Amino acid sequence: MMNEIKIGDKIQDFRLRDHKEKEVHLYELKDRKVLLSFHPLAWTNVCAEQIRSLENNQELFTRLNTVAFGISVDPIPSKRAWAMELGIKHIRLLSDFWPHGKVAKKYGIFREKEGVSDRANIIIDEEHRVIFFKRYLVHELPDMDEIAKVLERSDLPQMSL
Repeated sequence: MMNEIKIGDKIQDFRLRDHKEKEVHLYELKDRKVLLSFHPLAWTNVCAEQIRSLENNQELFTRLNTVAFGISVDPIPSKRAWAMELGIKHIRLLSDFWPHGKVAKKYGIFREKEGVSDRANIIIDEEHRVIFFKRYLVHELPDMDEIAKVLERSDLPQMSL
């Protein structure tokens, strides 16, 4: 496990599969910002609202040259069924299932006791450097207005919250 992520750090690379079993290689995403939106578990109310919020803001992400991912430790079949249940058409839901929570552990946001990640948002710039990192209380819905403001001014140094 790495220490907690800090603003300006180059984020560690990963390869994960999405809910359609397509591989996402983080470092292949060039010339775009990336929002990694970690949620503890699919099929829970706050997590569903978090993913719906990402889906509802897809046009914003496109306009701000950003690709957003929802990430949890759920297996791919569960993520696929959940995406269908929520009507997700644009946002890719990544499975950090096996090795269990490997990416969340790398980023220092895995909750060993519960076996899930923290609820957290990480935004990286086009050079894979962290420009925003925030953990949320488990029942707290991330504020998309805050994310939009960060993306809109992403050429300025950001703060860790």
